[in-house]
Amino acid sequence: MSINWETTTKEKFGQLLEKVPVFLRAMAREKVAKKAEAIVTQEGRVQVTEKDLVDAFFVETPFGFHGPMKTDMEALGIDYTKYGHAR
Repeated sequence: MSINWETTTKEKFGQLLEKVPVFLRAMAREKVAKKAEAIVTQEGRVQVTEKDLVDAFFVETPFGFHGPMKTDMEALGIDYTKYGHAR
């Protein structure tokens, strides 16, 4: 089964990655993409949504960096609180 990404979700993924320090970016890209696709596969779906992206970032980002990550999400208009993540 082939996994695809919603166009806007893929764009937001790229924009969030631009905010990750350059020396961590490749690792973040791989870990977050794999996690988002694993969530989709586990739920028997074929498309990565914004919720999957947000959930994957929260799982794969060390807790100490959640503050800056949340700020970056807010700057891009991503409301992570609607997916169950606290402010």
